[in-house]
Amino acid sequence: MRSLMRRVLLDTRYTLVGFPTTVIGFVLMVAGFSAGTGTLVVWLGVPLLAGTLMMARGFADAERGWLSDVLKRPPVRPRYKPAPDGAGWFRRLVNPLTSGQSWLDLLHGIVSLPFAIVAFVLTVVFWAIPLAGLTWPLYGIITMRIPGNTELPELLGLGDGYLVNVVFHVGIGLVFAVLMPFMVRGAALLRAGLGRALLTGVAELHERIDDLAEGRAAAVSAEANALRKLERDIHDGPQQRLVSLAMELSRAQRQMAKDPEAAQVTLKSAIGATRETLDELRALSRGIAPPVLSDRGLAPALAALAGRCTIPVDLDVQTVDRYQASVENAVYFVCAEALTNVAKHSRATVCTVQLVRIGDGLMLTIGDDGVGGASVAKGHGLAGLADRLRAVDGELTIQSPDGGPTTIVAEVPCG
Repeated sequence: MRSLMRRVLLDTRYTLVGFPTTVIGFVLMVAGFSAGTGTLVVWLGVPLLAGTLMMARGFADAERGWLSDVLKRPPVRPRYKPAPDGAGWFRRLVNPLTSGQSWLDLLHGIVSLPFAIVAFVLTVVFWAIPLAGLTWPLYGIITMRIPGNTELPELLGLGDGYLVNVVFHVGIGLVFAVLMPFMVRGAALLRAGLGRALLTGVAELHERIDDLAEGRAAAVSAEANALRKLERDIHDGPQQRLVSLAMELSRAQRQMAKDPEAAQVTLKSAIGATRETLDELRALSRGIAPPVLSDRGLAPALAALAGRCTIPVDLDVQTVDRYQASVENAVYFVCAEALTNVAKHSRATVCTVQLVRIGDGLMLTIGDDGVGGASVAKGHGLAGLADRLRAVDGELTIQSPDGGPTTIVAEVPCG
């Protein structure tokens, strides 16, 4: 109830306070635009138009601030085209005329007046009728005694008398009171929709383009880091073992004719080295694309990770649905790297892993009771996780003060 009332008050403030502001902006912008276009032939219109556009930008910035309350999203300010470096005074003067968003600000200041009027009227009506109806028992006693006054129920043929009037007016007040939050919200959204389309639509598109570009760069960076890590792991592990295996087999071949028993010992050692090499290659393949993840999904794959961890893991997977391969791979990779980091550096005695779906997103939470100090900075065990998540529009949050505990939260959209 408190949240609903706060929403109604914010919407009411937006429509009531915004109406006179819109009227003032409309008058100033129409006058400035008319005077500027009418005097362009004598060049006086250039500074008038530039000043009008700058004024429209100020009104637009105020509107963007109000939009954040109505639409429940942070304000997005467009990127106004700056004047070139070293530009002269005239080029700087006409610079607002070269920005497309400046003209959208002016257009909003002019065409928003009808929307502001409708929103203002709806808000006033749906506040006034409930207040007047619900308080009628207080002032109705006086109005009924005015000579020649005929109350509305009597005009409608519903009867006369104080009780009839009370039931009628209070009933109307209750009906409008129930409708008031929805109508006020609709009135605010009617006006805010126009503001979002003209004042923040282009900026939101630019932000989305930037996010996609960052995500692509993050994906490229994460992939490059993963390839370098894989190359290093192969060079330090299986490659060295294969070189040693080749040398062992060569020695066994030389010993075969001279000392068969020594050759048998060498072959036995080579077979053991082969098994160890296969184990390392399987471990590397699990880090790239484990078969259990592609075949059975996240729940069994995370269970396998928890089972291999050298620290006891309390696993809580609350979703068994299948998701896009990129989403599952990202969640698996984050969990694998985090558990590896816990096992190597945290000195923890227990670790918790929780995977839940909240709306259109997956939330992976990994915690431990270790010494803390975890970071995604370069050189740390968790480096690259944020890039891997940004590639799928995800976010990574780490809380790991010195002394612990550590909590890692990865949020990935899956809708």
